[in-house]
Amino acid sequence: MANDEASFALTLMTTRQTILPKRLFAPGPSVAQVNDMFRAAAAAPDHGGVMPWRFVLVPGDKRAALAGVFAQALIERDAAATPEQVSQAREKAFRSPFVALAIARLGPCEPDVEPLERMVSVGAALQNFLLAAHSMGFGSSLTSGQAMRSKVLRSLFRLTEGEQAVCCINVGTADRRKPARLRPDVAAFVSSL
Repeated sequence: MANDEASFALTLMTTRQTILPKRLFAPGPSVAQVNDMFRAAAAAPDHGGVMPWRFVLVPGDKRAALAGVFAQALIERDAAATPEQVSQAREKAFRSPFVALAIARLGPCEPDVEPLERMVSVGAALQNFLLAAHSMGFGSSLTSGQAMRSKVLRSLFRLTEGEQAVCCINVGTADRRKPARLRPDVAAFVSSL
């Protein structure tokens, strides 16, 4: 890799930041751009070629179903949730122009790759996706929460045995960006034997 390309890649990685869904607006990515983001995700390390991830797009006409899941999941875990809290839970499904659910495939596989190693691969696929979105000028974030473990979400997304909802991926045009956050010093997390 040429020095200019290496410098660009490092800058891309170190300037990516989470943009909350409430700060993401249209236009969102085109179909071709989304395809390129998923191509980047597919470049993640994948020991054994087991593809320990899958993604489900949530187009605009399906957001109401996702909103219903978010509301129902809240009611199931907190029967005393106020109408305002339920409304806020529903609203989360409509915040960004692009939404997809990331799913980890952690059940038995061949070859037998440890679930923890597969989760590392899922994380790498997600990071590649976010970096591709950032390279195209979009803001993005990952959102999760207790709804990821709910039966209603598992049902809507047809999760099978061994699959786990990890997070929603949100992409859109950022209305504003935060100042760059302070990153930890390398010496704080790297040591030598």
